[in-house]
Amino acid sequence: MYVCSCFGITEQQVREHADTGACTPRQIASACKAGTDCGNCVRRIQALLGRGACPRRELIENGASERLDAAAGAVEPVALSEAA
Repeated sequence: MYVCSCFGITEQQVREHADTGACTPRQIASACKAGTDCGNCVRRIQALLGRGACPRRELIENGASERLDAAAGAVEPVALSEAA
């Protein structure tokens, strides 16, 4: 079924983008333009993304952010008490 009729984007395409890391309607828009023309599909995209649609968000919520940051080469944040 089509989510975005302006650009011909289907539910399956939105789910595929979500599986590859797009967690927000804005990230979906960057990936395939859905939601960038008339905007009627943005709420449907939000509903498709819902809870559990973003593997990275689930990992962060479950306490795996350190592993994700290390894998991405990010610098660990310093606590305010350590920085002062």
